[in-house]
Amino acid sequence: MELEVSIVKIPPTDSFNDFYVGNRPPLIPNPLLKLPVGSITPRGWLHTQLKLSAEGLVGHLPELSKFCDFERSAWANPDGKGEYGWEELPYWLRGFISLGYILKDERIISEGERWIKAVLESQDSDGYFGPRINKENVDLWPNMIMLDAIRTYYEARGDERVLSLMRKYFQWQLSIPEEKLFPGRGKIVDPKGLLHWQALRGGDNLESIYWLYNHTGEEWLLKLAERIHIHTYDWKNWHVKFRRGDLFTKEHEWSVDLHGVNICQGFREPAQFYQQSWDASDLEASEENYKAVMDVFGQVPGGMFGADENCREGFIDPRQGAETCSMVEFMRSMEILIRITGEVKYADRCEDIAFNSFPASMTPDLKALHYLTSPNMIRLDQRNKAPLIQNPGDMFTYNPYGYRCCQHNVSQGWPYFVEHLWMATRDNGLSAVLYAPSSVRARVGEGETIEIQEITDYPFSEVIEFHMRVEGSVYFPLYLRVPGWCKEAELYVNGEKQDVPLKSFCYIKVSKNWEDGDIVKLYLPMELKIIRWIKNKDSISVYRGPLAYSLYIKERWVKYGGSEKWPAYEVHPETPWNYGLILGSRPEDSFRVVKRGEKLAEQPFRPENAPIILVAKAKIVLDWREEENGLVGELPHSPVKVEGVVEEIRLIPMGAARLRISSFPQVLDP
Repeated sequence: MELEVSIVKIPPTDSFNDFYVGNRPPLIPNPLLKLPVGSITPRGWLHTQLKLSAEGLVGHLPELSKFCDFERSAWANPDGKGEYGWEELPYWLRGFISLGYILKDERIISEGERWIKAVLESQDSDGYFGPRINKENVDLWPNMIMLDAIRTYYEARGDERVLSLMRKYFQWQLSIPEEKLFPGRGKIVDPKGLLHWQALRGGDNLESIYWLYNHTGEEWLLKLAERIHIHTYDWKNWHVKFRRGDLFTKEHEWSVDLHGVNICQGFREPAQFYQQSWDASDLEASEENYKAVMDVFGQVPGGMFGADENCREGFIDPRQGAETCSMVEFMRSMEILIRITGEVKYADRCEDIAFNSFPASMTPDLKALHYLTSPNMIRLDQRNKAPLIQNPGDMFTYNPYGYRCCQHNVSQGWPYFVEHLWMATRDNGLSAVLYAPSSVRARVGEGETIEIQEITDYPFSEVIEFHMRVEGSVYFPLYLRVPGWCKEAELYVNGEKQDVPLKSFCYIKVSKNWEDGDIVKLYLPMELKIIRWIKNKDSISVYRGPLAYSLYIKERWVKYGGSEKWPAYEVHPETPWNYGLILGSRPEDSFRVVKRGEKLAEQPFRPENAPIILVAKAKIVLDWREEENGLVGELPHSPVKVEGVVEEIRLIPMGAARLRISSFPQVLDP
């Protein structure tokens, strides 16, 4: 068939993919379908992140964490008995085993499957599996995470024991008495609140129930899903209580429904149930939840919001941090929502976190991490930052041995991102959903297998090329996302520019009989954009395309602990940081874009490897000072009148900066 190019808001939902699993009736048809793990291969800078993960903390966590000790873990015991049996092991395992399948790393695959097979052998006659202490407590949360790992294993191996285990386990869930299923629904104000977290994270349980239903079609699973939804914390009305101020009382200071990670997971639960309810207000509630928290605590660059344990009234400055757990869970939520809705905004939000916030959660070699990452942070040392940061103690240094939950949960970040770069569509096509150098191998059209090589340095490049590798000729639609930040995209097919009006927040649908060697080129011009955070002291941030930019601060790394193989570091500033930006009458013209070198460095998320630099004019703001405990001072309100000389400063991609100022005051240039 001849080439056809058109614009669609989302891929179609009025057909049924012949090769990949999507929502069965009566669930709402989802426009995008996840491909099995291993279908997508990362390349370029993204491959580097996974390779370093395998060589670093994620790939060797059993050397560092007692919770990953096979001999002592209740997860590895056929009777579910052992010293350790809560969230830590499944947190690590789900990302670890995905990492192995993506890289085709036999060491990681073997170790990961050893754990999975032990879990499969732990099932009781009543259907429960895993550590028995959680069964006694009727705490479903740890098993929600383990089911993620088990599902990934099924995608890779097709082991029917997985379906059997999940079927029996969900039948056991049906037998739980009403009063013991998610007791308190997460409403109890409890500084620890761990048994109530399952109620706030019930959407993770729904995810696996719907997954099994889509594989087996057993209708009783939908009754269970409805029951789980009813017992889950009331996320549908969370935004109402949040905006009304009901959650910001003294009693709620440590409440689990303001905990950053719970919000990053829980906000999407109504949208997940929307697949079954078909009630648009459920979908809208998740978006309102997102807007509610971001409108107050997310008035900063990088896609996250300030919750350095919990969101706290008045603590909205860019020095407030986000947990590493929050980052990977927020990314995962966006990956789930893009699959359910097909809406481009969720992919944009995922990339914002992945490119700008998440890289700085770890050292450049991915061998250590910290608990909190902030848009503005000028010194990462061991001193206690409370109460300016809610959690007391050392939260900012890079330590491979610390930060228990994040230490394990960080594993999912890059592997899950890779798994959602490409997705299948219901009309037997493929969609490029998130952009990064990669290749995908999948069945399309009438069942033919095609490989598409995505050649790009995105997000550091404006050009993405898609090279087709196929035997003979195959017809299928290819969907390419146009990000919301891109105003004037251009499309070329085999060198010919396509005359089609391309707009933001849409997909380009390109259909033809594809042949080996066909090339599609997508040009996404990256314009500078100044964002003014009116609700946050009128501060300003600079974006170019999907990348936010931060002041370059020379870093001094000081080893303070850990071990010879796994050192822990403080990071201190060697150059001034308290600059305010000078903007002209056309703010975007106040910056000069400098591209460094023709070849992207293997690890671009290092200050010295920054491939793009913005040069700006600025002045020192003398009254903007470091706190006594090493925390950056609160932003002064813009505009600021200051004396002193005008200097040229360099801004680098935010994700490359471990010390960073990415929200600036504006200074007046008399």
